[in-house]
Amino acid sequence: METKIVIARAMVLLSMSCMIRCAFADEGLLVKMTLVQNASASGAFCLDGSLPAYHLDRGFGSGASNWLLQFEGGGWCNDRKSCMERANTRRGSTKYMSKMEVFSGILSNNASRNPDFYNWNRVKLRYCDGASFGGNSKYDNGALLSGCSAGGLSSFLHCDNFASILPANTSVKCLSDAGFFMDEMDISSNRTMRTFYKEVVQLQGVEQNLNENCTSSHVPELCIFPQYALKYIETPFFILNSAYDVYQFHNILVPPQADPRGLWSRCKLNPAACNPNQIMILQGFRNDMLATLRWFLDSSIRGGMYINSCFAHCQSESQDTWFADDSPRIHNKTIAEAVGDWYFSRKESKEIDCPYPCDTTCHNLIP
Repeated sequence: METKIVIARAMVLLSMSCMIRCAFADEGLLVKMTLVQNASASGAFCLDGSLPAYHLDRGFGSGASNWLLQFEGGGWCNDRKSCMERANTRRGSTKYMSKMEVFSGILSNNASRNPDFYNWNRVKLRYCDGASFGGNSKYDNGALLSGCSAGGLSSFLHCDNFASILPANTSVKCLSDAGFFMDEMDISSNRTMRTFYKEVVQLQGVEQNLNENCTSSHVPELCIFPQYALKYIETPFFILNSAYDVYQFHNILVPPQADPRGLWSRCKLNPAACNPNQIMILQGFRNDMLATLRWFLDSSIRGGMYINSCFAHCQSESQDTWFADDSPRIHNKTIAEAVGDWYFSRKESKEIDCPYPCDTTCHNLIP
């Protein structure tokens, strides 16, 4: 039987030592962190020079030879000061990371909570380079790709490269959760995120890890945006994203510097408090996202999509949003069901939600 692999948040090297684990009925599986002891041989370090790390829960039964690796997210650093500050936190050093992590949602080992992937080998790859696993040294060693936020962006950046180093009979697919960051003007008509990513690319030497076909057609900082890179990815890909992604709403569309008087403060806390003009701007952001994905939706490529209208950021690792009785749904389909249908080719899985506020299945998603 061919080995099946899905991509989540990956890291540079993967050791195969078994993890200590214990189950918590209400909180999910608790899995111990393991440092990659031989990472120094390939120059793979966190920002502070500490060793990278992962959490592994072994698969069993029919899933014992299948792997799901999840890139951890956590933003980026774009200058020396922010990277030095990050190096003294869990986002830049394994010394400050939690040594045990809860596995829930797509990482759960409970068949009733994660019906398609519960018995796979599931790995959470800790994030500590501040550049979506693309900083400094070239990414050309082992991991399977998928992830959330900055980890979801990592899936776009490393998907094909990862697939190229695996045996030809391996079924490799990639999943990005909340990683479809848009090259969008903010409300003051500045491209805040494009400027930020340009600084990340230049500071951390990310260009060497960007798709060469993309960078031959665009300046490097554009190729870190999925809307430009996606057309060059050959490996089957699934995009899970909110059309009103909270991180992008708060930091790309309405970054603090674009709203010095705080006119968007109430709207950011509760979309029901947005005035008609603010709703119109949010709908415009959704329309722009769908426009960039139109070709992907209409094409016959082996891609999947789940674009809902919940004000959320990262939905695959939370049990509430991944697969539960009251999880968000599009056409009565949960995220877990849509991803499973796509991965196992049970049926076409390209779901787009109606615009806010029509979806009544969204709940408790904005902090």
